[in-house]
Amino acid sequence: MPSNLVLNADPGVCPALRTWIENNADLLVGFSLQVAEDVQAELQLHNTALALNISSSRAIKEGGDIALASAILQGEISGLIHFPSPTSERSASVLSEPLVRAALLSDLPIALNPASASALVRGIKGSRRGYLIFNPVAGQGNSEAELAEIRAYLEPQIMLQIWMTKQGVDPAEQARDLIKEIKAFDQTGEGESIVIASGGDGTVGAVASALQGSGIPLGIIPRGTANAFSVALGIPTSLKAACTNLLLGNTRRVDVALCNNKPMILLSGLGFEAGMVNKASRELKNILGPMAYIFSGARQMVDQKPFPATLRMEGKEHKVEASAITVANAAPATSVMAQGFGQVIPDDGLLEVIVASPKDRIGGLSVLTSLAWSAILNNASHHDNIVCFRTKALDVELNENQKLVVDGEITETRSLSISVEPGALVVVAPIRLNP
Repeated sequence: MPSNLVLNADPGVCPALRTWIENNADLLVGFSLQVAEDVQAELQLHNTALALNISSSRAIKEGGDIALASAILQGEISGLIHFPSPTSERSASVLSEPLVRAALLSDLPIALNPASASALVRGIKGSRRGYLIFNPVAGQGNSEAELAEIRAYLEPQIMLQIWMTKQGVDPAEQARDLIKEIKAFDQTGEGESIVIASGGDGTVGAVASALQGSGIPLGIIPRGTANAFSVALGIPTSLKAACTNLLLGNTRRVDVALCNNKPMILLSGLGFEAGMVNKASRELKNILGPMAYIFSGARQMVDQKPFPATLRMEGKEHKVEASAITVANAAPATSVMAQGFGQVIPDDGLLEVIVASPKDRIGGLSVLTSLAWSAILNNASHHDNIVCFRTKALDVELNENQKLVVDGEITETRSLSISVEPGALVVVAPIRLNP
């Protein structure tokens, strides 16, 4: 991990390590320093330790070197600083060998004296650092092989820290913890940090919600079923190409919406959109991939019933009878119900709103066909049963509960309140060839 260092010293040279730590306290701010209990006792750090993040591990004499070596082999450490005793004094000692051997096997930077230790820390602080939040259950591939492939592409140029998503833990919380770490680490203005989300749109959306307004770039390695946000921004969906995009490092500011007090990067939908997503089960997506949404859309066309709604925006009120109300911040062409204008612009400071009001099943098919052609031709739809407009904010009141989808998550609601925050999220994305 780029922010984790192991500090160790043989008993006779602990004073030298203590002096180096005291002289380089400012340089070490932002690192998590892993030190064995017995070594820490020998260091006798007092005031200096208060400003540093020092974590104690098992004493070297009790196998702490083996535990730290294991952390190195698992890729959790960015550098080893070990001050050894002169060879003549330690010819019979093997206490430090597991640490050094693990570092050599992991191709980890090693510093064995004060000068090289300072150079090692400055090198890490001045490097590009990637904090990868990796969802191991996303997609249908072999997650271990995919993670190994990602590391092979990125680690020669970016120092990676791997955070696995965990059941019951919101990736947004993990990202918020990382933001605190990054801000502490980057306070000297050195280096460059990026948070990378690797998973489906759920993982990406959660991480994006935490990063909005922070100025820290979001990198994306898509591994989900639809990967809608990635496709909407032109981010490649193959692992190698997505990693190449991260290495190129071009950034783009995009809007983030707030939907019923929750961040939204893609779209929300009442009626048809929500029903379609609700019918696209995990099993169906595993079998059909993105085609699952088309299949579930055909099923939803049969079931969808119109509902009355009151729309309020820019001081005006509109009453409608709709089968679908879709509000999009960003969406690929495959999100058909968002394609009233033929494209969704993710950085214009506006939301695209599409209200569809077909009278029957045939009318619903006609609406879908019209929106699909709008996406293909990149032109606005002119269907009699489709109304499209752009706005900064929208409120929707319903007579009864309706299913609502927000970035793929299904809830029920009787109201919808949505607004946009322009340019709130920095994303690593390809340079746009067209405005």
